[in-house]
Amino acid sequence: MSYYIEYRIFENVRDEGNVIKEAILVDDVLIWPIYQKVNWHQNSESVRTYIIDDLKCDFHISLDNFLNRYKNNLKEEKKMDYTKDNDVVDEIREETDSYSDDSLFNITSFGTDMSFREIITMYDEGDLEKPELQRNYVWNKNEASRFIDSVLLGLPVPSIFLAKTNDEKRLIVDGYQRIMTVYDYVKRGIFGGDGKSFALSNSDLINVRWRGKTFQELLPEEKRRIRNFSIHAIVFEQKEPKDDTGMYQIFERINTGGRTLKPQEIRNCVYHGKFNKLLLKLNRNSDWRKLYNGQETDPRMADIELILRMFAFAYIANQNEITQKQINLVKYLNQFMKRNDNFQLISEEELTNSFYVIMQFLVTHFDEHLFRNGKYKDEEVVFSKKISPAIVDSVYAATLFVLREKGLEEYKHIDMNKNYQKLITDEVYQDAISKRTTNIDKIKTRIELATQKLYGETYGW
Repeated sequence: MSYYIEYRIFENVRDEGNVIKEAILVDDVLIWPIYQKVNWHQNSESVRTYIIDDLKCDFHISLDNFLNRYKNNLKEEKKMDYTKDNDVVDEIREETDSYSDDSLFNITSFGTDMSFREIITMYDEGDLEKPELQRNYVWNKNEASRFIDSVLLGLPVPSIFLAKTNDEKRLIVDGYQRIMTVYDYVKRGIFGGDGKSFALSNSDLINVRWRGKTFQELLPEEKRRIRNFSIHAIVFEQKEPKDDTGMYQIFERINTGGRTLKPQEIRNCVYHGKFNKLLLKLNRNSDWRKLYNGQETDPRMADIELILRMFAFAYIANQNEITQKQINLVKYLNQFMKRNDNFQLISEEELTNSFYVIMQFLVTHFDEHLFRNGKYKDEEVVFSKKISPAIVDSVYAATLFVLREKGLEEYKHIDMNKNYQKLITDEVYQDAISKRTTNIDKIKTRIELATQKLYGETYGW
C-alpha cells in the first residue's frame, strides 16, 4: 500500500460542529475522517489528507477491511472513557463556563514527523513527559494489537499533540495511548493493561504474519518497520503571557477521544509543578477522604479541584480578583494554580499544615453531613447526598480565618453540627451558595456568614 500527504480544503467537512483536521482519500472520491475534534484555530481550514493511491501491498487488505479499521478506531477511542463520572460533588452550572481570551493569539504551533525510535528515546531520557496522573492506560489487548498491526501494515494513524515546555521538553497533550502502546510493545515487552507479556492478539483482526507474537519474535525487518514508522506530531508553544492560559484552552479544545477532559484534569496537565504535586498528596489525606465520601480518589479529579478551590477562596482577599464584580471560576482557578506553581504566593508548609489541622478538626467535630446542603422538612433538616462546592469554599475559608486568628482549641466544645444546620438554613447564605456563586459580593457574603454562624466571629477582609 502507498499513500502521499497533501493539505486540502474541503467544503462543509464537519462533524457535530467540529472541523475535521485529518482525512483519508481513496480514489480521490472517498473522504474518511480519522481525527475529528480539533477546532482550536478557526482560521485554519486546511485538512491533512492521506491520499491512498494503491491499496495493494505484500499484506492483503481489502477496501472494506481498510475502511472498517478506521470505523473501529473511532468507536474504540470513544470506549476509552469507560469510567463513569463521580457524582459526589454537585455541579453549579454557571461555574463550569469556560473562557476565551487573547492568550490564544500567542500560541504557535508547528508540525513534524517523528519516528517511534525517536519517541521511545525521548521518553527514556525524560525529554517526553506525561503529566502527573494523566489518563491511565485503558486500551484492551485487541485495541493495542490493532494499533501495532496498523503500524506494521504502514497505514496512516492519527497525529499526536505535544506542548513545548520552558525547559525545552515535550509534554504529551494527546496521543498517550498510541505512544505507550508502542513503547510497551517495543521497549518493555509488557502490556500496560494487565502487566503481562505483550504478545499481539491471536485474532482474525491481526495479520497472520505477526499474530500472537511479541516484539522479540518479529523478523528484524518487522522490528525496524515499527521503530522507523513516522507519526505526525503537532507541537504547541505559548509565547505570551507566561501563565499558560492559552495552553489550557488548547488542552480543553483538543479532544480526540469520547471523553471531554474536566477542568482539573487539564490543570493537572498544564500546571504540573510543585503545587500540583502537593494537591495530589493532600488529596490522599485520610481525614479529607472521610469528609469527601470515604471512597477512593475521584478518577475525574473533582476532589482535587475542591482542595484547589478551598485554597483559592481562602486567599482570595490577596488576589486581584477581589476588586472585580464577577470572576470566571475556571479562569481564576487556573491563574491561582499558576501563580502558586512553585509556592510563590503561599508556602508549601503553610498550605500543608493548615490543611491537615483543619481536616482533622472538621472530621472530629462535624458529622457526615458537612459540606452537604440541606433544608427543613417536617421540622428536621434533610441533607443532600452531594457536596456543595460553594459550601466547601466558605467553610474552609472561615475555619482557616479562625485558626489563624485564635486557633481552634476554644471551638472544640461547641455543638458544631447545630451551628452548621443554622448556617445552611439561613436564607441569605442559601442565596450566596446557589445563585451567582462567582459574584464577589456573594463570595464575601457566604464566607462572612460561615465565620459568624459556625464560630461566632467576624471575618476580616
